[in-house]
Amino acid sequence: MDILRFITAGSVDDGKSTLIGRLLYDSKNILIDQLEALEKQSKNKNENGVDLAILTDGLRAEREQGITIDVAYRYFSTPKRKFIIADAPGHIQYTRNMITGASNSQLIVILIDARQGVIEQTRRHSIIASLLKMKNVVVAINKMDLVDYSEEIFNDIKAQYELVAKKLKLENVNYFPISAFNGDNIVSKSEKTDWYQGSTLLDFLENVEINENQEKENPRFQVQYVIRPQTDELHDYRGYAGEVISGIYRKGDEITVLPQNIQTKISKIETGGHEVDFVFTNQPAVIHVEDDIDISRGDFLVKTNQQPKVENELEAVVCWLDKKELNEGNKYFIQHKSKTLKAIIKEIEYKIDVNTLEQTPITESIKLNEVVKVRLKTASPLVFDSFEESKSTGNAILIDETSNSTVGAVMIL
Repeated sequence: MDILRFITAGSVDDGKSTLIGRLLYDSKNILIDQLEALEKQSKNKNENGVDLAILTDGLRAEREQGITIDVAYRYFSTPKRKFIIADAPGHIQYTRNMITGASNSQLIVILIDARQGVIEQTRRHSIIASLLKMKNVVVAINKMDLVDYSEEIFNDIKAQYELVAKKLKLENVNYFPISAFNGDNIVSKSEKTDWYQGSTLLDFLENVEINENQEKENPRFQVQYVIRPQTDELHDYRGYAGEVISGIYRKGDEITVLPQNIQTKISKIETGGHEVDFVFTNQPAVIHVEDDIDISRGDFLVKTNQQPKVENELEAVVCWLDKKELNEGNKYFIQHKSKTLKAIIKEIEYKIDVNTLEQTPITESIKLNEVVKVRLKTASPLVFDSFEESKSTGNAILIDETSNSTVGAVMIL
């Protein structure tokens, strides 16, 4: 089974945590002891006598205040697919949490309170979805029970959001009238919305297409570990272990080792301790090459005719995650998957307003949660694709040299 990673986003009290709790509860993914603990802790009880929101709100402060502060991850599965859900905070000051949660997601579920319609936070999260090149957007119009399941209100909010989606060039937008509190149209169809002819939310999530044609993807493999046992029985064994980031690798393929730019061929591929003829996206593998080449952790093995960029100056969009301010000339480590290099901020070109996507000039230091376009210079060449071409090889993080804290989320342009 494949895995769908998705994130829920919306304003405070739109029902994100309750929606996830409902998905887990109605799909029978809650253990009996969890259910008993849930019943004891529930204050805001539904008809089942439980408050489903506290399934995801794990911090004490979250439960006391009834809000989500940190990104909470939950896992569940159905006979058709496995799911990893990120529940993002709705507060403006936790925008950075939402960006980090969304950067690894294939789909975003934006909740809208049926009583409120499209508000500023809806637009902000939609802009972040646009910035992160999210290919699938679900608009869940929640709390339909509080507006008497009105088709007119649903259609009005849908029309409001269509204007936002058109402006941001969001594609594949799907709309659902739901009540997370009562479970309408989430796992099972609701009789109260007989005017709605679409599928349930879970049915859509089980069937939405997430894997593009792997034959068309540019093959990318980054070495995470060099296996060199040096034992009597494996005296000459040298394999390069990692995960296939994208595309397909076959025995006999002509490849280039980057950043060294040395050509060779794949002589053998292993996965799960067995030799195979090919490996594909998301598979762990050990690749062997014909020639004796100095290949280290962080190097890329790519198809010779489908190469990424190899540069030590790059342009990027950075979401700033640290309380310490960002200034031109600051030095950091940049971590690009398993490769870590020293980097310097050469120039901060402009700030991106996350409410409008407009570019504004820099008048002061960059503060927590702000998004900027920068020019970076790395100590040695970096192997990358643009974020638009490949999320996997187009993202990185900035790390503070002294504290080792992650201070910036990087989308390479």
